[in-house]
Amino acid sequence: MKSMVSKSLWVALIAFSAGAHAESMSGKDVFSKNCAACHMATGTGIPGAFPALKGSKFVLGDANAVVSTVLKGRGGMPTFAASLDDDKLSAVVSYVRQSWGNQASAVTVQDVKTIRANTNAMKVVKKEQPTNIH
Repeated sequence: MKSMVSKSLWVALIAFSAGAHAESMSGKDVFSKNCAACHMATGTGIPGAFPALKGSKFVLGDANAVVSTVLKGRGGMPTFAASLDDDKLSAVVSYVRQSWGNQASAVTVQDVKTIRANTNAMKVVKKEQPTNIH
C-alpha cells in the first residue's frame, strides 16, 4: 500500500511539473511565435522592411529601450504589452540580446515589471494633460 501511494505521488508530481513547464516558454519559443516572421529566425530581418536584430546597436544598447519598444511597438511593429506577460517579455528580450553573436546583458522579470509600470504611468499622464493649453 505504501509503495502504491508513493508511486501515485510521483506520478502526480511529474504530471504537475510537465504542465507547469508547458506553460512557460523559452525566449527562443516566444521569438519564433511572435517575432521571427518579420525579423527572421536568424535575426537578420528583411532589409528595407524589418530591421535586423543580429548585431543591432539598438538591441545591444539600452535594455530599457528594447523592452519599451516590445511593449509599445514601433513603426510597423505591433505592441506586445497585452499578449506577452513579464516572464515571456524578459525571456524574449534576453534571447534577442544574447543570440546570433549578440552579447548584451539579460533582462530580468523585475526590469520588465518596472518598465511596464513606468510605461503605464506615462499613458495616464498623457490622458490627464489638458488639450487646450493657452
